[in-house]
Amino acid sequence: MLARMNPELRRGAELFNAGHWWEAHEAWEDVWRVSTGEQRALVQALILLAAALHKRWHHGSLAHRNFYKAEKYLDTLPGDCGGVNLLALRGAVWEALNTEGQRPQLPLG
Repeated sequence: MLARMNPELRRGAELFNAGHWWEAHEAWEDVWRVSTGEQRALVQALILLAAALHKRWHHGSLAHRNFYKAEKYLDTLPGDCGGVNLLALRGAVWEALNTEGQRPQLPLG
């Protein structure tokens, strides 16, 4: 679960869950830079999902380009990765991109 990951990843999850998507994105960048393999793909997907939500609800963008970019990483990962149900998260983010007031959540353990 995210509780077992490094503090930077957990902090990003807390920000994401509070709807501070850009700040979550920023918190995850340092983790992404030093990650490899599956963890790098997971963090990249989380960054892109957070960016998609930020652009939609802070800038009014109706283009979901970052969501589609995230899907390329999500498609390479198992449905449950790093304690995150990625299938559920993908659906929750898509719903949030299209329904104001929805806030997808990451499990914090």
